[in-house]
Amino acid sequence: MCLFILLLILGPRAVIVVWWLLAPLTWSVAFGGTLLLPILGFLILPWTTLMYVLVVPGGVVGLDFLWLALALFADIASHAGGNVYRRRRA
Repeated sequence: MCLFILLLILGPRAVIVVWWLLAPLTWSVAFGGTLLLPILGFLILPWTTLMYVLVVPGGVVGLDFLWLALALFADIASHAGGNVYRRRRA
């Protein structure tokens, strides 16, 4: 519940940092011990990274693909929305 409230207030990157600090083993299992993918996910695709960590422990099957696609769509929409606003401002 605390992670959800943090997500609403500060966004996905804050949740990634807090969740990684609270449960580093979960992140290690999700990404196989590598540090490059979580960092890239933090910088470029934070929603997809969060969703992947949520669904990967049971394996990515069934509706998990839908959740990952929705998270990817949210990341793409956030990047595209920022570009549209930036063009209007300039």
